[in-house]
Amino acid sequence: MTRTIRLWLALGWTGALVLPWYAIDPSFWAPGWLGRYPGGPTGPAILQILQQGRWWLFPPLLPLVAASFAALLGQDDRRLGPLLVWIGIAGLALLAIEGFAINHRGWSYAWLAALMGGEGPKQPGMGYGALALALSFLMLLCQGLARQGFCRGDSFTVGAIGLVIALVGVFVFWPILMILTSAVRDDAGNVALGVFVEKFFDKSIWGLDCLTSDLRCGVAWNTLFLAIIVGAGSTLLGLAFALIATRTAFRFKGVMKVMSVLPIITPPFVIGLAIILLFGRSGAITALLYEWFGVPRSRWIYGLQGVALAQLLAFTPIAFLVLIGVVQGIAPSLEEASQTLRAKGWTTFNTVTLPLMRPGIANAFLLGFVESMADFGNPLVLAGNYEVLATKIFFAVVGAAHDQGRAAVLAIILLGFTLAAFYAQHMWLGKKSYTTVTGKGDAGLPVPLPPGLRWLCYCVAIPWALLTALMYVTIVLASFMVAIGRDHRLTLQHYATGFSIDWGPHGLHFSGSAWNSFWTTLEISAVAAPLTAIIGLLTAYLLARQKFAGQRAFEFGTMLSFAIPGTVIGVSYIIAFNVPPVELTGTGVILVICFIFRNMPVGVRAGIATLSQIDKSLDEASTTLGARSFTTVRRVVLPLVRPAMVSALVYSFVRAMTAVSAIIFLVSAQYNMATAYIVGRVEAGEYGLAIAYSTVLIFVMLAAILLIQFLVGERKLGRRQPQAALAMQAGG
Repeated sequence: MTRTIRLWLALGWTGALVLPWYAIDPSFWAPGWLGRYPGGPTGPAILQILQQGRWWLFPPLLPLVAASFAALLGQDDRRLGPLLVWIGIAGLALLAIEGFAINHRGWSYAWLAALMGGEGPKQPGMGYGALALALSFLMLLCQGLARQGFCRGDSFTVGAIGLVIALVGVFVFWPILMILTSAVRDDAGNVALGVFVEKFFDKSIWGLDCLTSDLRCGVAWNTLFLAIIVGAGSTLLGLAFALIATRTAFRFKGVMKVMSVLPIITPPFVIGLAIILLFGRSGAITALLYEWFGVPRSRWIYGLQGVALAQLLAFTPIAFLVLIGVVQGIAPSLEEASQTLRAKGWTTFNTVTLPLMRPGIANAFLLGFVESMADFGNPLVLAGNYEVLATKIFFAVVGAAHDQGRAAVLAIILLGFTLAAFYAQHMWLGKKSYTTVTGKGDAGLPVPLPPGLRWLCYCVAIPWALLTALMYVTIVLASFMVAIGRDHRLTLQHYATGFSIDWGPHGLHFSGSAWNSFWTTLEISAVAAPLTAIIGLLTAYLLARQKFAGQRAFEFGTMLSFAIPGTVIGVSYIIAFNVPPVELTGTGVILVICFIFRNMPVGVRAGIATLSQIDKSLDEASTTLGARSFTTVRRVVLPLVRPAMVSALVYSFVRAMTAVSAIIFLVSAQYNMATAYIVGRVEAGEYGLAIAYSTVLIFVMLAAILLIQFLVGERKLGRRQPQAALAMQAGG
């Protein structure tokens, strides 16, 4: 038995003998539960069995006892591998049976109640003790598989794969499966495939009347057309910003970087509201065009063009964050070699630089495509009569005609589109190599962009940056207006209502109505962001550096939560985690988990795009020198994936701060998030307070982004500095 196996056994016994077996309300960290420990629901499993008579908790402990005896007796690797596998499988299976068989009402299934007689025993959801024991069994299973030769016997790799599969299975596949099964059930809960077929092929979904008449096309085609426009547009805009930021001497590139990422730190409906304030029928720009040039006022902003504009503003930063790391990762020595062979600037860019950016371009398009499909905030504000799947799902879930089955059918269609985009991306990339970072001592200096391409990037990016700046000036000014659109006098009343601070007998008192949700949002986001980055980059490492059975399915599973609209994610979490065995509704934990697996795909795609440029020989050299996989990841891979790390941290933090659809069903009185508070103010007609709160969030998140970039730093591939190179050229 190795020290690692003994460590996992110790964790299992800690879960069984020390930690509370059942979930503690409202939080494990709340001091109130310590006063009750270890009595009642706060007791560990062994006390639950002896004092509370919960005999059904004893069988899951038997595999742990068996593993401990094996540790005491000692086993050779030939016998130890299969033994650990069976112990891990048996332990996880017994935990699952115990958890699903009994809930807070008694036996979970009617046939089980009939078999056992009576309503049966009762229990709440599992807690930290059960979590520790389940993790122990999972890692023992992975240790056994490693000893049987899986992934060349690398226990770290097998354990990482097992952990990610378990997390994705529990927090992505299980909730989605719970809600999607309703697609094949009627209102009585019975399986009805005919109802599914009727809903799936409904004319309102697949109709093509727009091609032959003035009628609208089906909602599926509307969504697909919009997603293609947004995916392609956000990728091109993000690439222009990335090239300017890394390959030009543009004086204001720092300001342009800020302008490119500002939309990502804003609640989506605020961007839509700013667009209406500028381009609506009574908007500022519309009024100027009418007064100066006689352009008649219209409602042109509502529909496809308005939603596309808002989504391009919102999702271009995602493409930029992915592509800037890819552009930075192109070794300049390859471009220098092309110029040495007398290739012109455009030829070098077209034949060397652009092909090496294909992984980043493909990932940026995929993220923009999927984000557009899953977004419902912007279409809710600007779509008008242009229906998309996300809003249809939203109204099917929360509308007057509540139809969970129809929402599930529409979600399946979204999944189909995402799967098709995922497959098209793999076909376009093929099996070519995009390695540029090889471990050589000097990567050279980046080659400047060809003049024509540089000016094209300027012409695309600068107007977009100015539009973004105008949007945010509008948002900030609107937060100081007494009443938007009616009374434009300046006031601080909105900020005072939300963020006033009083001095009382006990010191400072945060009396503003927004403080509670603000601190909760900051806390939840700060916890979720690093966990999201860690899991996302670990998953990217497994996908880019390891080969194992089911890798394609594993990769698609990591994208699944990104493809499903946030509304469906929120409802599915309510259905899956409102009852035992995992009872999380109303806690802060469910918000953290939702953010982790909702935002993880961005870290995965950014990590894959970056790792595809780093030669595997660097990993192999570390292994040859005797380093373990974990050491190689920590000392070789992590320093080279800093751009992806920044992308994952920034995106996960700001999306946790600004998410709307995924958490609108998950917030509670104790854990109320900022966006839920803002939506409530909008519904109450308090637009000034809503925009003021959004403005505060923008500045807070901007400071957080700068702090993250300062703490993580930048990746440097070459040792030469531009000034030193110019001095050498002048001396030569």
